Amino acid sequence: MQNENEQMPEETREDTLKAHLKALHRSLEERGEVDDELEMLLRQLDGDINKVLERRADDPDANTYGLASRSQEITARFAARHPTLEPALRQLGNILANMGI
Repeated sequence: MQNENEQMPEETREDTLKAHLKALHRSLEERGEVDDELEMLLRQLDGDINKVLERRADDPDANTYGLASRSQEITARFAARHPTLEPALRQLGNILANMGI
């Protein structure tokens, strides 16, 4: 059974990703429980995701792999300290993986 995100057109998946990133940022701001290390890693990941989306817009065949695994590493690393953020971070990794990013 395919994930519903895999069945979406690429533009819709990107919109879903962008909406999830905005919701994650909003959640982080509201909770105020993020330490400097996690905030730095998430900002780097966010910047890298935006660069990949721009690169894919210019060249749909561009190699954009690796961000899903980085997201999963961040999730695993901070799950104990930030258990309320773990589901959102895990979902971000799933979205990226389904997009082939």
